[in-house]
Amino acid sequence: TEIPATPAEVWAAVEDLATHTEWMADAERITFVTDQRAGVGTEFDCLTVVGPLRTTDRMRVTEWEPGAVMGIEHRGAVTGSGRFTLEPSPRGTTFRWSEELTFPWWLGGPIGEVAGKPVLAWVWRRNLDRLRAYVTQTLRAP
Repeated sequence: TEIPATPAEVWAAVEDLATHTEWMADAERITFVTDQRAGVGTEFDCLTVVGPLRTTDRMRVTEWEPGAVMGIEHRGAVTGSGRFTLEPSPRGTTFRWSEELTFPWWLGGPIGEVAGKPVLAWVWRRNLDRLRAYVTQTLRAP
């Protein structure tokens, strides 16, 4: 998605992992399990809710390049990795979000992954819209 802000301004909005619940509709609660709250090695539990499905997964920051990249490893019922990249664009910042996830058997395993893909794509698209609004609102705040 395109966000009408500089990569530094967008990064300022996403680097505080605790605030991800403010713009990620599916992230209900984040609980840090390390004293560290930013950077590679930070770990937290994220309660994720999509419809009637709830899971708390341990996540670990694996990449951290301020203004450019944040990588996350999912280590719980759902495993895999996610990555945010920020690139300058004529209209501000191009923010990309990619995920590679593996579902456990009780979420349907590979069949659940196929069935869940359009649902999760919709959720993440909505989250990107919410992120754009969050960044814009943050920039307007006194």
